[in-house]
Amino acid sequence: MSNNSNKPPAENQSPADADLERDVRKGRKFSLAEAIGRLAGPGAMKGVSPIARKQQAEVEIETWLRQHLMTAEDALGVVLLRHVKESELLLNNYDQPLIVLAACCQQILASDELLKRLVRAADIEWGRVFGQQPYFEVEGTPSQPDDPYTLESVRMALCRLIEQLAKGEG
Repeated sequence: MSNNSNKPPAENQSPADADLERDVRKGRKFSLAEAIGRLAGPGAMKGVSPIARKQQAEVEIETWLRQHLMTAEDALGVVLLRHVKESELLLNNYDQPLIVLAACCQQILASDELLKRLVRAADIEWGRVFGQQPYFEVEGTPSQPDDPYTLESVRMALCRLIEQLAKGEG
C-alpha cells in the first residue's frame, strides 16, 4: 500500500480541505488501521459499538448470572452460560438476552434429558475446578450428601432464576 499523498480530492471536498488533508498525511506513516478506517468510510463507527451485538448479549447474560447465581467457582453458572451461548434461541434473539436466558432455563426444565445433561456437565465442571472426582447421580439411588449438583437442586436453581428474571431483578 502506498501513501496516497497525490490522491485526487474527494468529490465533496473543497480544494482547501484537500490541501490540508495532503499536508497532514505527508508527515505520518500509513497503517493497517487507517486503511480499514478509510474502507469503512467517514462516520462508519459513529454511535455503533465495535463489539458484535451477539457478544454484547453474551456479556449481559454472564453479568446477570454472576450477580444472581454464580460465585467464582460455580460450575452450574459456567455450564448454563455455555449452554445459552450455544443455543439457537440466542442466535435468533440477541436483542433481548435476559428473555433468552429465561427461555433457555424453561427449555431445560421442560426436558428431563436436557436437565440431566446440564447436571452432568455441572458435575464435570465442578470436578475439573476442584480437582476431585465428580458426583454423578444414579437413577434409583439416593444422591450423595456432598453432591453440589443434583437434579432437584439444579431444578430449584433454574426455577429461582426464572422467578428473578420475571420480576426484572437485575
